[in-house]
Amino acid sequence: NCGHGSKDKKTNVQKNLKLVAKKMRVKSENLILMHQTHSNKVIEVKKINFKKKIYADAMITKMRGVSLGVLTADCVPIILYDFKNKIVGCIHAGWKGAFKDIIQNTIHKIKKKSLNSKIYASVGPCIGLKSYEVDIKFYTKFISKNSKNKIYFLHKSKLKKLFNLRKFVNDKLKECKVEVDHVNYDTFTENNKFFSFRRSCKLKQKDYGRCISTIGMLN
Repeated sequence: NCGHGSKDKKTNVQKNLKLVAKKMRVKSENLILMHQTHSNKVIEVKKINFKKKIYADAMITKMRGVSLGVLTADCVPIILYDFKNKIVGCIHAGWKGAFKDIIQNTIHKIKKKSLNSKIYASVGPCIGLKSYEVDIKFYTKFISKNSKNKIYFLHKSKLKKLFNLRKFVNDKLKECKVEVDHVNYDTFTENNKFFSFRRSCKLKQKDYGRCISTIGMLN
């Protein structure tokens, strides 16, 4: 569990984050996390701001020797690498952020650095289609924005649909001409591997942990 927002012992979370930093071969203070709010805000991490608290749902950087981290517990973690310009990034894409164009905003910010880019994305473990039950109000919100969004939903009952968040995110990346691969696990069903907000709610647990996905460029 790498989430300070959980009720886990702070010392345990800190220990886990130190372990992640070690795996990523960076100093623990150079493992950079965001204060995530399901927004569409993207921040570029530079020497002047990387020690400050970052309020955003995506980060990009050209800095070496730092590792960018995104915390999730059903939402989609996306890690990015612009091969040509040596830029890395990460995105926290829950349905709200994805709906508000967090993915397009992040790719646009990378491409603003250089039009000649070659961006790769890895889409990490997130809640799967069969686990993601939503109501008609949720469905209507997406259809109202674009009727083509119907392809991301399956009928479950008169009042319920199933939502394919992974495909929705994948298609947004593809539209931005990003090459995508998938770490295709369902956080909800794979309870031995991943934390899940929805599973914790269903089991009436008082708290849930956070998974971490990270990317960085070595010095």
